[in-house]
Parts: sequence; C-alpha cells; structure tokens
Amino acid sequence: MARGGARQPANPAPVSGPGQLSRRTDGGPGDAKQPIKVPTGGSYGDATQMMKLQQAAPLAASPGGDVAPPAGVQVPPGVAFGAGTQQPDTPVTDGAGLGPGAGPEALGLTSQSDDDMQRLMQYLPVLEHMSSQPNSSRAARNLVRELKGRL
Repeated sequence: MARGGARQPANPAPVSGPGQLSRRTDGGPGDAKQPIKVPTGGSYGDATQMMKLQQAAPLAASPGGDVAPPAGVQVPPGVAFGAGTQQPDTPVTDGAGLGPGAGPEALGLTSQSDDDMQRLMQYLPVLEHMSSQPNSSRAARNLVRELKGRL
C-alpha cells in the first residue's frame, strides 16, 4: 500500500476558493444532512408544519443515527416502560444514603473528597497565610474555613 504524497480528495472539491468563495474540501458536517422524519398522528397540519421546520434548519448527519449494531454484537434486551420490577425484594432506595437497603458504603469506595481534604489539611498553615493576604479571593478564604471546620 503506497503512503505519503499528494492525495486527491474524493468529496466535494480538490481546491477551495478564496474568502467568501471558500468551501470545505474534507466532506465535513456541512455536506451530509439528516433525513427529514415526520411523525404520524397528531392534529391536521402538524406533519406539514414539522416537515417545514426541519427543512428550514437542516441538521448535520449524526454518527450512528439509524445504524444497526455491527454483526455479532448482541444488544441486551431492555425493560419495557411501565413493566413490573425484576428485583421485587430490593427496595427502591437500595444504594442511596437514606432509606432501607444497602447504602453507598456497600460499594466499598472511599470518598474522593475526604481523601483530598486530608491531603489539604497538611497545607493548612500555608493556605491560612494565603487567605489572609489583602488580594486573597473569597474562594481561598472559604477553603480555609472549610478545612478548619473539619478539624
């Protein structure tokens, strides 16, 4: 396979004009448009109005819009809206900080903000000095107050 050298663009033009005559030469988002889709049903005239609105402001083609998954990829089945629960013995609040069921501690994760605060406590004297300066920001002063409040 040859590499390097000049390549001829396939879409839309090999050379762009100057200034106001310039056009994309890479076949970018301005070239492909989403197809106009009009829903069925509704009141009389709604479909025509929807079609006119879509024609007035066409959108660039979105990647993967109506594309089926690649061959061999299985899409897991979903749960229909309004269907019954698949876990009847699990409370709705399971995993939340309040209510019945396991709380966030069941995940076994440490709070990132608590770890960061412990590291910042080491720098409290320096941060206090910084926040006491005349040009100190309100955010710096609030940070020092927050750290002192956790002592």
